[in-house]
Amino acid sequence: MKPAYLLIVLAASLAACSKPPSVEPLTGGNPRAGQQLIESFGCASCHQIKGIAHADSKVGPSLKEIKDSSYVAGVLPNSADNLMKWIEHPRAINPKTAMPELGVTPAQARDIAAYLYSQ
Repeated sequence: MKPAYLLIVLAASLAACSKPPSVEPLTGGNPRAGQQLIESFGCASCHQIKGIAHADSKVGPSLKEIKDSSYVAGVLPNSADNLMKWIEHPRAINPKTAMPELGVTPAQARDIAAYLYSQ
């Protein structure tokens, strides 16, 4: 093999290794669908959310880097299951939260969590 070809193969292999892991196995959800759900549920009216138009509110906490947070809602260890539980039924976790019960289904919560973890 020629050295130039080997360099191309090596560069492609290294690039493939540097890709972040998929969030689908983490949540089982679809990030693209999650983005649409975040927009349709109006999450931007309270939160800052990366990649969502006009999501610059400071009513609720920023969700821009939730994947790096230690806790969900300030009380649950940050895990996909806990984030999905919070999205579905925030008042079951904290009855005094300002976050409303939006009627999010388990499948929708998976997709929303997938989007938030993908950012």
